[in-house]
Amino acid sequence: MKRNIAIIGLGLIGGSLGLAMKRNPDLYITGFDRSYKTADEAYRRGIIDMIAPSAESACEQADFVFFATPVNTTVSMMKEARNWGFKENVIITDTGSTKFPIMEAAKELEDRGIVVIGGHPMAGSHKSGVSAAKAHLFENAYYILTPREATDSSKVESLKDILASTKGKVVVLEAEQHDRMTAIVSHFPHIVASSMVGLLAKQEAGQPFVKNLAAGGFRDLTRIASADPIMWRDITIQNRDELLHQLDGWMKEMENVRSMLTSNEPERIFDFFAEAKQYRDHLPSTKEGAVQGALYMPFDLHIDVPDHPGVISEITKILADERISLTNIRIVETRTDVYGILVVSFQTAEDRKKARQVLSKATDYSMHII
Repeated sequence: MKRNIAIIGLGLIGGSLGLAMKRNPDLYITGFDRSYKTADEAYRRGIIDMIAPSAESACEQADFVFFATPVNTTVSMMKEARNWGFKENVIITDTGSTKFPIMEAAKELEDRGIVVIGGHPMAGSHKSGVSAAKAHLFENAYYILTPREATDSSKVESLKDILASTKGKVVVLEAEQHDRMTAIVSHFPHIVASSMVGLLAKQEAGQPFVKNLAAGGFRDLTRIASADPIMWRDITIQNRDELLHQLDGWMKEMENVRSMLTSNEPERIFDFFAEAKQYRDHLPSTKEGAVQGALYMPFDLHIDVPDHPGVISEITKILADERISLTNIRIVETRTDVYGILVVSFQTAEDRKKARQVLSKATDYSMHII
């Protein structure tokens, strides 16, 4: 039996959801986006089966509604939707990175007997928009669901069934728990990375060459500071309380670091770095078989190559001959604590694994995954 899906917002996430769910032939997808150009591209790419003239009309016959819009937009639309007509057993969900404000906005819909289950696929890309949508975006990434405690478990299972075609790892959490944990591992690190970049920018005038040295490990460490500032402005506002709590903890930790530097005790300094290394080395990574975490990270392959003409074209030709797509390639000039002079980025762990295999057969270069 065909089930009707409505996707509101057809950017990277909404478009990728559509492509992933098209793997299931029993789903009929109606899409809406405020940009008709975006909606038309989604239709032409086969992401959706029909373009709706409005968000409300997209939802009228839907068994499942996905709000794949920014959190502020989703909150506003949830409030508008209290006056919309829905099918009797509809399940509404979203893809926002903060859950508490969305679940608060959903209360009036729930008062009507409508089931709302918060959702957050923890996946992303260095690109945005429907043109960047891909079916495998959510594969091996955590997909968090935040139902109410009183939500019928069969409804959660129904949504899990719909999401099976994304090949994501579905996990159920409380909304507050989700927001606290994403503040720790995603939202607050963005603030730290951006502040580190800001500190570098302020000191560049007195030390002009420092920008060149930042092209190595510093650039990798602060990669996430290149994210969309509008999106991160909104996330920071939405998860303000949790971020303030994290900031308090960070400032306390920095006071401990200052005390460590002031005392200048070798053993204490060693323990600081050793304990961090031990814990960090046991964190999940993007190595083969690992589940993608809260922060988007590309699948990098670090290659030790000799400095001779044509070495990059040699590698790209090998990959092209095997029809392996790469997303980025760069030479690392400042290589303190960095493995490999050449870093090649791939869209999936499978692409990286295949690239490593074919390069190992064709060359004797040393390769690392970190």
